Amino acid sequence: MDFEIRKVRKAQGPRKLRAEREEYFRLVAQGYGNKEASRLVGVNVRIGREWRNGRFSPGRLRPPARPERAARPAQVASRYLREDERIHIADRLREKASIRAIAAELGRNPSTVSREIARNRTEGTRSQWHYRPHAAQARADARRPRPKLGKIGANPELREAVQSWLELEWSPEQIAHTLRVRFPDRPEMQVSHETIYQALYVQGRGELRRELTRALRTGRTARKLHRRPDQRQSRFLAPMVMISDRPAEAGDRAVPGHWEGDLIIGKDQKSQIGTLVERSTRYVLLVHLPHDRTAETVRDSLAATMATLPTELKRSLTWDQGSEMSLHHQFSIAADLPVYFCDPHSPWQRGSNENTNGLLRQYFPKGTDLSVHSSGHLAAVAARLNSRPRKTLGWETPAERLTKLLALAS
Repeated sequence: MDFEIRKVRKAQGPRKLRAEREEYFRLVAQGYGNKEASRLVGVNVRIGREWRNGRFSPGRLRPPARPERAARPAQVASRYLREDERIHIADRLREKASIRAIAAELGRNPSTVSREIARNRTEGTRSQWHYRPHAAQARADARRPRPKLGKIGANPELREAVQSWLELEWSPEQIAHTLRVRFPDRPEMQVSHETIYQALYVQGRGELRRELTRALRTGRTARKLHRRPDQRQSRFLAPMVMISDRPAEAGDRAVPGHWEGDLIIGKDQKSQIGTLVERSTRYVLLVHLPHDRTAETVRDSLAATMATLPTELKRSLTWDQGSEMSLHHQFSIAADLPVYFCDPHSPWQRGSNENTNGLLRQYFPKGTDLSVHSSGHLAAVAARLNSRPRKTLGWETPAERLTKLLALAS
């Protein structure tokens, strides 16, 4: 500070203290409180309070308009607090109003007001801090310009620690957790894993060496964009009917004839078996697919399997969104059976089928060639499962429960 406190401290009147007043407001704009700013410019705290709060007697000069406030745009995006809102917050805080009451008067969220006070108040203990609206506005304006130097780029010690662990092929999540454990009392040495990813991926920041991206699990040098769920395009030409439109009777398992289906895959993704499970009875049918799982093959094999069932057992089929069912509309016409599709990444919506696939792995282990099994062997395995007592059926077998339900239906 190049301001020199005057040697003679006697009263000189407002016009003689113009230099002190201008220096006072410059210090206030930097965030100093009234007491400290008054001490630095050599005036009584009462004088500083009068300058700041505008309590002037007639004939006294008003505080000068600050150039940066005059140059500030009049309209600011509505997501940001305006200067008049900050003045309202300061006035209501002096009146001991609650944060929720202030937020309601401004039409803002209480957390917005709470964060504003915590960020822009003067430093001090709970009983000493003050909220000054003009200083708060200046602080907010100073933080707003972009781009900003990131936390990792601004702290050489933190940058060195993150880079050393990345060289050891640690993941950003592992690094972020280790920083919290190693430096529990140093917030400047703690970052989230997202901050580390941004320091690696965001162009132009230069906070971490670009070659460190090769140490990540994926080895990507740029972030992979993911489509939002509402922007996904269907892989099928014919529109899918989702599981939410499936009849309610399928959900409560009271009526037989609603099936769940899927494929189990063999070694090197080169062999497959189709599985069908009836929801009410857990009755299993296995579909022989020895050569491939193209949409045409799956359509014809499923239709042939469903043709062996009576009409009472053909009400619906629920499948996942695998490409093998891209000709589902043709299968529905051939088998006279509507097909419903699960939501993406929701295998629990075919819970009976998923459970049965796990049971089938006892006979068709993972990593084995499934094309060696004949259709006769598949029928024998299905018969064995259908004759096994099930706890969920009150220790009846699926075959017994199916026979009982068909008898009641007829």
